[in-house]
Amino acid sequence: MLHAAAAAVIGLAAASASVAVGELVAVMSGPQSAPVIAVGSAAIDLTPTWLKEYAVRTFGTSDKPVLLAGIYLTMAAIAALAGLLTVRRPTLGAAGFALFGGVGIWAALSRPTATITAALPSLTAGLTGAVVVVWLAGLARRSRRPLAGPPDATSGPVSSRRAVLVATGGTMAAAAVAGVGGRRLADSRSDVTAARNAVRIPPAATRASPVPPAARPAIAGLPSFYTPNADFYRVDTALTLPRIDPRDWSLRVRGLVDRPLLISFDELLRRPLEEVDHTLSCVSNEVGGPYVGTSRWLGASLPALLREAGVRSGAEQLVGRSKDGMTIGTPLEAVLDGRQALLAVAMNGETLPVAHGFPCRSVVPGFYGYTSATKWLVDLEVTTFAAHDPYWVKRGWDRTGAAKTTSRIDVPAPFARVAAGDVTVAGTAWATHRGIAAVEVRVDGGPWTQARLAADAGVDLWRQWSYDWTGARPGTHRIEVRATDAGGNVQTEARATPFPSGSTGWHSTVVIVT
Repeated sequence: MLHAAAAAVIGLAAASASVAVGELVAVMSGPQSAPVIAVGSAAIDLTPTWLKEYAVRTFGTSDKPVLLAGIYLTMAAIAALAGLLTVRRPTLGAAGFALFGGVGIWAALSRPTATITAALPSLTAGLTGAVVVVWLAGLARRSRRPLAGPPDATSGPVSSRRAVLVATGGTMAAAAVAGVGGRRLADSRSDVTAARNAVRIPPAATRASPVPPAARPAIAGLPSFYTPNADFYRVDTALTLPRIDPRDWSLRVRGLVDRPLLISFDELLRRPLEEVDHTLSCVSNEVGGPYVGTSRWLGASLPALLREAGVRSGAEQLVGRSKDGMTIGTPLEAVLDGRQALLAVAMNGETLPVAHGFPCRSVVPGFYGYTSATKWLVDLEVTTFAAHDPYWVKRGWDRTGAAKTTSRIDVPAPFARVAAGDVTVAGTAWATHRGIAAVEVRVDGGPWTQARLAADAGVDLWRQWSYDWTGARPGTHRIEVRATDAGGNVQTEARATPFPSGSTGWHSTVVIVT
């Protein structure tokens, strides 16, 4: 009987070939149809909310690489088992790879925008794995058979074993080259860098007011008022970024409207563009978390587009659909209540980055991203709440998603060591579309003291603050912060997890005074 380790390696070699062929076929059907990507995307959809939140909380923006690593490790274990089964009963090992292909086909076709061609990578991957594992196992079994003839003929089995090693190693090497080459070729075929660089965004017809210098305190450790695009948080379900050539892009407006619309990217750019400064936060943000950022967005007025289409009586919800099928639902009343909601095409003075929705995304101030910010937007449907549950609502999240009043301590950093005496405490607070009226700080559970607010740059923007902690004595101390919005609502102390409508509670940090 073939050694178990050798049989497992044969299974791994077959799996490598399977994945590689899947990647090569995905060059034609799109990167999102590659077997591992398709299975990963389906896994994201099927993952319970509590597990998704744990992944975001634990791994942050590395949650997707961790998921893919888990899929590859699971596949490796199954492939090793398939190798062990094949040397005993070839049909069982082949069936294991056929099952892998079947799961990939189901996962690929389960995507909202899938066509029948999305099944091809997983189909060919399953067949390739089955054929290769049976072939390699057959070579290995024959190399173990005793030979008839004189003793010097023992060189025969040695050569056969060498042939098995060469075949297995060659399969793995070829698979590595083909897999990496297939992925790069698929990425190059869908690359829109040149098309994005060629876009010329017209100047704004309506400019945002300049942010006063007093809104940006010069305190080391505070985040910059505008978040650089490279640092702006990204939390979404896309394992591969949708890449859309703006020449092929169009936006459809449909549903409960009198005049359905279909506009091209050039037509969108010819509309009057508006600048909007807005602080966007993610509902998955824990108290004091990093998933918040401020940008100067540029785009066409979303309310103006909807009024052009003619919203019918009874409409309640605006559902945005992404190129990858993601659906985001926003209360229609809020979109039309006078706030500056945009079809954004630029971010902080540059064409919208691909990771943040190029060529077009929606921005609606006052809400978490999961109910207001459809990236890679291609479709807008005016509908009712009863007629459609968007992606996150189907998974139990609050339908409205209004952003809550939040404050955070940025300075000093957690467990920082600071010198006794006078200590500067500073941070950021936001209550988008309501504004921040006050921030209070307390140390070691003492009385609340008003912090010094930076200048107010607008109700849709965060507001930075600072506090002079005088006479700090040596020891370990706990600092807490709370904010009050412009409506007089004080940030609640009650702790709540992000699910289902956003985290609550006072942020605190521990510092060591020396």
